[in-house]
Amino acid sequence: MGRWEPNARERLERAALELFTERGYDHTTVAEIAERAGLTKRTFFRYFADKREVLFWGQDELSRLFSEGIAAAPAEATPFEAVGGALDATAAVFDGERQALARQRQPVVAAHSDLVERELLKRTKLVAAMRDALAARGVPEPTTTVAAELGCLAFATAFGRWVAPDGKRDFGSLATEALDELRVAAGSLG
Repeated sequence: MGRWEPNARERLERAALELFTERGYDHTTVAEIAERAGLTKRTFFRYFADKREVLFWGQDELSRLFSEGIAAAPAEATPFEAVGGALDATAAVFDGERQALARQRQPVVAAHSDLVERELLKRTKLVAAMRDALAARGVPEPTTTVAAELGCLAFATAFGRWVAPDGKRDFGSLATEALDELRVAAGSLG
C-alpha cells in the first residue's frame, strides 16, 4: 500500500457497502473494510469515526446545500419556493454512481434499528438546516418549521423513489414532483 491513495473516502465507502451486503453490517469490521479498500485502519479513522458513519458521511454536505439553496432563492420567493431551491441545490450530488451506492445502503440501514435511529437524527439535522436558512431570510415561525418539515419530507419521498429498483428518473425532477405533491396535499387540508 502506498502512503497516499486517491479517492480513499469513496473506496472505503464502496468496500464497506460491499462487505455489509456480503457479510452483514454486524459481521463486518473496520479492519476488513480498510483491507478491502486497500487502505489501513488508520486511514479509515481519518475519514470516519466508526463503521456506522460510512453510511452517513454526506450529511454535512446536504445541510450546507440546503442552506445555500434557500439563501440563493430570489428575495421574493415564497418559503415553499425557497425550499424548492434547496432541493434543486442537492440534485447535483445525486448522480448515477451515487444512486448505485444509495441502493446498496438502504437495505443495510433499514435492517438495523440503531441505523434507522441515526437516519432519523440525520433528518432532524436537515430540517434544522432548512429552518435556520428560512429564518435567516426573515420567514417567521411556525412557517419556517412547516416549510422545512415539508421540504425534508419531499426530499425523503424523492430519495425513496430515486433508490427504488425501478427508479430511472433523475433526482431533481423527483424532488420537484414530490414538493408539488406536498403543496397540493397541504392545500387540501382546509
